Amino acid sequence: MNILFLALSFSTREHKSFYEDLLREFQNNGDQIYVACANEKRSTEKDGIEISDEMEILRIRTGNITGSVSIIEKGLSTISVDALFKKAVCKNWGNIKFDLIIYPTPPITLVNTIEYVKKKTGAKTYLLLKDIFPQNAVDLGMMSKTGVKSFIYKYFRAKEKRLYHISDYIGCMSPANCEYVIKHNPEIDKDKLEVCPNCVVPNEKKIIEKDLVVVRTKYGIPTDKKVFVYGGNLGKPQGVNFVLECLEKCKDINDAFFLIVGGGTEVGKIKTTIDNKKINNAKYIETLPKQDYQLLANSSDVGLIFLDYRFTIPNFPSRLLSTLQASIPVIVASDPATDMGDIVVNNGFGWKCMSNDSDAFVDCVNKALVADLKTMGEKGHSYLMENYTVQRGHDIIMKHMDML
Repeated sequence: MNILFLALSFSTREHKSFYEDLLREFQNNGDQIYVACANEKRSTEKDGIEISDEMEILRIRTGNITGSVSIIEKGLSTISVDALFKKAVCKNWGNIKFDLIIYPTPPITLVNTIEYVKKKTGAKTYLLLKDIFPQNAVDLGMMSKTGVKSFIYKYFRAKEKRLYHISDYIGCMSPANCEYVIKHNPEIDKDKLEVCPNCVVPNEKKIIEKDLVVVRTKYGIPTDKKVFVYGGNLGKPQGVNFVLECLEKCKDINDAFFLIVGGGTEVGKIKTTIDNKKINNAKYIETLPKQDYQLLANSSDVGLIFLDYRFTIPNFPSRLLSTLQASIPVIVASDPATDMGDIVVNNGFGWKCMSNDSDAFVDCVNKALVADLKTMGEKGHSYLMENYTVQRGHDIIMKHMDML
C-alpha cells in the first residue's frame, strides 16, 4: 500500500518523531510511506523531499505554529497551513495513488488537503485523535464560546466537525476520549470510533545498579533517595502552578527527590520558585533528547504526570509510555475528565489524585515511598506490552484495510 502521513512535525536530525516508529511498523510490513510535515519558519531543516531509509519525507515551509509563539502568529500559521500542504502534496506526489491517509491532531486544519487526496485517489482516511481542539483552548481560557471573540472558536469548531466527517475512522487515545467525542458530536457514526492509543517500540532493557549511579551522578541526582520524575512540556496544559505547590508541600520529605525535565512557557517560573522557595529536594533539567530522557527515566523510581484541573476533555499524555518503558509506577495528578488515573490505579501500576488537591498529591508520594515499586513497575511494563506497542497500533488501523 501507499500510505500518506500528514503532520505538523516529524523526525529531524536532532529529534525522532513520536510517529516514526508506528510508520516504520507499516514499512516493515511492506507498505510505502510518504510523510508530509510542516517545516516551520524558525527551522533549520531544508524544504523539499528527503529519503530516510526508504521513507519519503516532504518538508513544507510554514509559519511558526508550535512552541513559544504568539497567539496571533500561531493562529495565522495554523489557518494557512492547509493551503500550503495541499499545494506541496499536489506538486510532489500528484501522480501517486494513495491507499490510506493517516493524520494526527493537532492540527485540525488540514481538511482541504485530506479531502482533496481522498477524492482523487479513493484512499481511506484514519484520524489519530491526540488533541481535542478548540475545546482545550476554551478550558484554559484562551478562547470563548460567547461574546465578540467567539467567532474564533466557531471557526475552529466547524473545522473540527468537518475533519470528523471526512475521516473514515477515528482512533481515540482511551475509552473516555471515544465517549467524549460521541457525546459532543452525536452526528458521528459510532462505528467509526475506536481506541487506538499512543504506542512505542517496546524496550526490554532494564537498568542495572551500576548504570543507575552513573546516570544520577551525571545529572547531580541523589543516589540515596527515591526519585520522582516529570518529563515533557511545561506550559499551561500541565497546570504548572499546581506542580509548584506540590513541590513546596513536599520540600520536607527527605526520602524523596523531584526531577522536572522539559521546556515550555512556564520554565522560568519553575526555576525561580525552586530557587526562591529553597526547595532543595527538587531540580530542573532542560529538555533532553528522547534517548537521554529515557535513560534518566530508567534511573528514576516513580513517574509523574500533571494535567490542568480545568480541562473538560479527557487528555491522555504520551509521556505515560516512557514511564511504563522504564518499568516504574506513576502518579497521575489530573482533571476529573481523563481516565488515565483510573487505568493506572485499576491495573496496579500507580496512584491518582486531582490536580487541585496538593495534600492528596503528598499522600500519593508517601504511599510510593513505602510501596513495592518493582512489582508495580513490572505491572506497568506488562500493560504497555499488551496495549501500547507499535504492532498493536498497526494492527488496529490495518484491520480496516484488510476488510476491503
